[in-house]
Amino acid sequence: MSMMTPVKEEIMRRMDVLRADMKQSGIDLFLCVSTDPHMSEYLCDHFKVTEYFSGCTSDNVVLAVDAESAALWTDGRYFISAERELFGTGITLMKSGDPGVPEVKDYLSGKLSEGMTLGFDGRTLSAADGARYEEAAKKSGAKTDSTYDPADRLWAGRPALPKHPVWLMSPDFSGETTEEKLGRVREETRKAGAVHHILTKLDDIMWVLNIRGADVACNPVAFSYLLIGPETADLFLQKEEVTEELSAYLKEQKIKLHEYGDAYTYIRDYHFTGPVLMSGQEASYTAWSLVSAAAEIVDRLSPAALLKAKKNPVEIAHIKKTYELDSAAVCRFIFYIKRAAGKEEITEITAAQKIDALRAGIPDYLELSFPTISAYGANAAMAHYAPSPENCSKVETKGFLLVDSGGQYKGGTTDVTRTIAVGPLTDEMKRDFTLVAAANLRLLFTRFPDGTCGAHLDMVAREVLYRYGLDYNHGTGHGIGFCLGVHEGPQRISRAVTGGGAVKIEPGMIISDEPGVYKEGRYGIRTESIMLCEADEKTEFGQFYRFVPLTYAPIDLAAIDTRYMEDGDIERLNSYHRSVYEKISPYLGGEDLEDLKEATRAITR
Repeated sequence: MSMMTPVKEEIMRRMDVLRADMKQSGIDLFLCVSTDPHMSEYLCDHFKVTEYFSGCTSDNVVLAVDAESAALWTDGRYFISAERELFGTGITLMKSGDPGVPEVKDYLSGKLSEGMTLGFDGRTLSAADGARYEEAAKKSGAKTDSTYDPADRLWAGRPALPKHPVWLMSPDFSGETTEEKLGRVREETRKAGAVHHILTKLDDIMWVLNIRGADVACNPVAFSYLLIGPETADLFLQKEEVTEELSAYLKEQKIKLHEYGDAYTYIRDYHFTGPVLMSGQEASYTAWSLVSAAAEIVDRLSPAALLKAKKNPVEIAHIKKTYELDSAAVCRFIFYIKRAAGKEEITEITAAQKIDALRAGIPDYLELSFPTISAYGANAAMAHYAPSPENCSKVETKGFLLVDSGGQYKGGTTDVTRTIAVGPLTDEMKRDFTLVAAANLRLLFTRFPDGTCGAHLDMVAREVLYRYGLDYNHGTGHGIGFCLGVHEGPQRISRAVTGGGAVKIEPGMIISDEPGVYKEGRYGIRTESIMLCEADEKTEFGQFYRFVPLTYAPIDLAAIDTRYMEDGDIERLNSYHRSVYEKISPYLGGEDLEDLKEATRAITR
């Protein structure tokens, strides 16, 4: 009797059809990645090609398929869920970063040989990755075909590109006009030794032009490209998304409007008068190839990324207010769960629906900033678990419920995780929860000198966990946008000493603080608060910075075991809770206010 589910059977059928198409097209090895032409983290349905062929819903996926085998790479956030989704499909899970797991380029070198062809869609592969894979193919004597896009032929009923009206963000919210932003980007482009600048990242384009869209769920962005010259600018948008107000605005800003689908042709034929600033990490392989054939490229991140990361005073004022309102909703949610557990049926889905509904009632709410992660018990060991009607646990009166959620508002983007004790806990669970709380608070209350990078700060959080042989397989902190991406660069707090981890943390940057402990098959714990970097005192040793919290939601005292806290940890927890009560009590009343008093009470050893 076959144990194969209909879903797994369908994935195997799709892989058979794909291999037949590869053979007919002269492709020996097909490489597919989970992104779009803008290297976006979150995808609209049209670009979920890796999910269509593999059935794997993880982000950060690379899928490699040849005539006999298939392999899929993803990172530690998704190992558990990816393993379940791929089981029985014939696709081997490659756990990126694990010992013995080859990098994609090394895997390709082992699979390709003289006369073979590596195929991929160069529009959805970054220029940097495309160059690495092309080099691996050449070393093996193989060719590359960057125009191979089987999804258009094989994906019956493939969703069309979404089309939503683009709206303008007032300077009352953005704090800076488009003219001012274009001027700063042009100045940074000149400093980099370039004359032209091509922006392909959607959130960068939205920020520069003070516009927002709705083409990607949970991300207020519109599919677009932006070419900035010394005096002119060209914007590529789907014509269905252009309103009369937007058209008039762009004319006023002297920005020429083009059809989104014409971007590559226009760039190919454009007369560049000097070097072009582009990022090999952010531009597609196809776009890079077109520009490099016509001009010298200055390879670096868009200056818009760092300019955008350092929020201005107007943005910060809106963000602080937005986070207070959002935190009040989180508090109401925590108290609801605490009161209702064991008295009414709560599932992971109904818990998510509750927090989502509370956010929807906040002024200037637009949508969620990502699908709410509501995970009970062992499900929380999967860092990015998402319940579904087919796979949803009931919240019982024991253990932990972990909820990671956030909203998009005109006044900012929020993200917060709280792990809630819904009943009795083991000593081990309390220990792990307490250590995670201590890790979170040590980072929140740290002070550091100018020049400190995210990689330096990572150890501030992890060290207390290391003492007990604990760790977590994800970064400690990511940047957050202003009514834009919930994951925004370039800054990061992580062990990596390159990339985002090497970016200096500076005043105006907003970054998450989210250590955790995950024990497969048992439970998961994460405490995430969002912080704003501010200038602190200046001494004979230089300028110092500090973090101030934007998130004000209690850390569950029912799960705290002070035996695992130093005196400083207890004082930091009490200090944070004093701030929570001070900021949030004006928004609450009745039973919620009484619960807030209890949840933020001072503790002693």
